[in-house]
Amino acid sequence: MDVEELSARGLKLRQKFFGEADVEKRMQAAGEFGAPFQHIINAYVYGDVWSRDGISNEVRSLVMLAMTAATGRTNEFRVHAKGARANGCTLPQIQNVLLLIAMYCGIPAAIEPHQIVAEIYGSDATKPENQK
Repeated sequence: MDVEELSARGLKLRQKFFGEADVEKRMQAAGEFGAPFQHIINAYVYGDVWSRDGISNEVRSLVMLAMTAATGRTNEFRVHAKGARANGCTLPQIQNVLLLIAMYCGIPAAIEPHQIVAEIYGSDATKPENQK
């Protein structure tokens, strides 16, 4: 598969996860200067790595939440928390990931991600059945 095909496949997958409007906004954020970088993201991140067999996109989303929370990348955490919802991740799964982050990376690394998840999932985040 050539790079243009990877890019098209990646863009389609990215839009499925995050929505067309959000992807367009991120792609335009740095204007023409950022266009080559966005092409790399579409082709190689989503067109190649996220499209591989071996693990589900649900698992990939949980890994992304863990990595972005652990490294303090809260803007990217927010993006991937929305994608995790689209990929079928449950609140108990996300909560368990954030508890692991708190234990292994420190409480401060998990505070803002908890707030972001509560914001994105709204009242669903406060239901007892989603807190196991």
